[in-house]
Parts: sequence; structure tokens; C-alpha cells
Amino acid sequence: MTPLRTVQVLGGGSAGSSAHVRSLAAGLVAHGVRVTVCAPDEVERAYEFEECGARHLHVPRRGDPVSMAALRAACAGADVVHAHGLHAAARTALALGGRPVPLVVTWHTRSVEDGARGALARALERRSLRAASVVFATSSDLVDTARSRGARDVRLAPLAVPASRLPRAMGPESKARAELGAVERPLVMAVGALVPERGHDLLLDAVELWCDQGLDPLPLLVVAGEGRERAALQRRVEQADLPVLFLGCRDDVGELLAAADVAVLPSRWESRSLLAQEALRIGVPLVATAVGGVPELVGRAAELVPYGDPAALSVALARLLADPGRRSELAAAGRVQAASWPTEEETVAQVLSVYDEVTHRSGV
Repeated sequence: MTPLRTVQVLGGGSAGSSAHVRSLAAGLVAHGVRVTVCAPDEVERAYEFEECGARHLHVPRRGDPVSMAALRAACAGADVVHAHGLHAAARTALALGGRPVPLVVTWHTRSVEDGARGALARALERRSLRAASVVFATSSDLVDTARSRGARDVRLAPLAVPASRLPRAMGPESKARAELGAVERPLVMAVGALVPERGHDLLLDAVELWCDQGLDPLPLLVVAGEGRERAALQRRVEQADLPVLFLGCRDDVGELLAAADVAVLPSRWESRSLLAQEALRIGVPLVATAVGGVPELVGRAAELVPYGDPAALSVALARLLADPGRRSELAAAGRVQAASWPTEEETVAQVLSVYDEVTHRSGV
């Protein structure tokens, strides 16, 4: 039997989806599958798909004729095309143009926009999900939503965090803490795009409450990520003199996270948060909002608070920082919870079984 030929299509290349595609591509290549990854050049530079044996083609996250032609050419001759994210799925469905090539879609995250932007996003969701032969949804609530949007075949598909991303825990005397100025004060870390749905404005509300309550020593919050809210958030930090550092995009997020006393996830919605997975895997206590797929992901191994309640977020963080015993309990519980998640090998096997199913092959 000739080797299976698959095209993996990435959109903007979020950290979670890009890391998953890198892991998936490596596993598929190891099983003898010919893999082409369509993604912007900057995503290839960051994740090095070609290093694991896949072919990379530069395809921007746009719907212009040149980009669509590149995507159409990449999909020619594929046995199965796998799009990651609904923007990628919509462009891929258009590029396939009705050709009888199975389209598999992994839905990593959903839009939480309101108004006209939200309506447009939901229309995109419906179009993308209905075009797919199989939809992998990364949390139970996404499974339900995909079905309500008209997807024909939806399956829960938790994704493994690649082991190569996970550093060792560093402790309070790490070099990273010294560089951030947090050797003799608690260090709290958040990671994510600086956009409204990530809840960084509420996180700053919680930090202001620390200041009002006179916590001593005052914890330092560091935020890794970039986005359109950066300037507004930075102005607020400067005007209120808050103990917050915005680090921008970093390639050492794992090391910074391992140096933190507590990780925080204040989002309006998450599926399988990469930050939550990495924190639990390396034993960093986590405070997160009880939204989307977060509760089923972390179980009892994190402190959960309602979204939109900065007082509850502030109290949970302050209480955890003041209780080393509870932090140790959560660190141990996090490692146990993480051990229950699927491995990279199991994730690849699940995807391969679906490829076999939609292409009517008995094996690879």
C-alpha cells in the first residue's frame, strides 16, 4: 500500500495548535505517513516542522487569491487534509472546492466575541464544522457546540502537551526569578494573548486589591504574551503603579513558568489551556477561572474561581501564596492529574485511526 499523504493546515499558529501539529507531524512521520504542513514561515521557524521529517509550505493566514492558490496546490494529491482551527478549516474547505478529499478539523478554541463580530464568528463556525468529515473537539462543551452548529461527526479529542516543552521545576532561587526581580517576593505568572477575552483587565483588578490590602511582600505578576490590549494595560499599570511586568512574546515561557510560585489563568473561556497543562505537568500550583473545558481538564488539581470576579481571584491567589502546604498539595495533585491525560503516542494513534476510517484504509 502506498504511504498515506496528509496535509496539516495551520491558521495563525497559536502556541497550543502549533505545538500539537508539531507533535502530530512527528508521530505521523514515524508511522510512515507523508506529511505536509501549511503554515506561515514564522510558525515554521518557531516549531521546525521540517526537522521532524514533514514538508513545510508557506501559506499565510489569509484568503487572498495567491494564498488560496498555494493552499489549493498543497492539498492536491492528499489522501486526507487536517485543518487546525476554524479559520484554517474555512479556507481549506474553499480550497478543496468540492473535491472528494476527506477534511478532518480539530477545533481548539471558540470565539467569545459579542455583537456583529460574534455573529460573523458563529457563521464561520457553522460553515467550517459542516464541511468536515470528522471534527475533533478538544473539550466536552466544544463537542456539544459543534453538534449544535451542524457538524456531522464530532469526537472528543484531548491533546497531549509535547514533552519537549516541559522544563524542570526551578524553585525560588532560579536565574529567571533573579532577572525578574522576584527573589524575595512571590512570583505569579500568566501567559496568553493580550486580548479582552483573556481576562487580563480582571487580573489587574485583582492586583489592585493586593495593593489596597497592603500585602507584604507584594507579589509580582509577570505576563508573557502580546496583543492589541498591550498599550492600554501598560498605561493602567503605570498610572496605578502596579507590581506587574508585561514581557511580550518569549521563547522561554516554560522556564519562566517553572520559576513561578503560582500560575494564573483568568480567561473568559478556555478549552485545553496550554498554560494549565504545562503548570500541572511540572507541579506549579494553578488558579483558574471555572470556564469551558478547564474544570474537566484540571479536576481537583487547581483552585477554580468564577470568571468576572476579581475579588475571588485576588483572594484565591493571596491565600495560595500564603500557604506553602496547599501549594505542595496542588503541585502533587497536578502531576497526578496530568498523568491521566493522553500521551503524544495515544493522540497520534487516535488521529491515525480516524484517517484510516475516512480514507477506507485498513492500515498505514
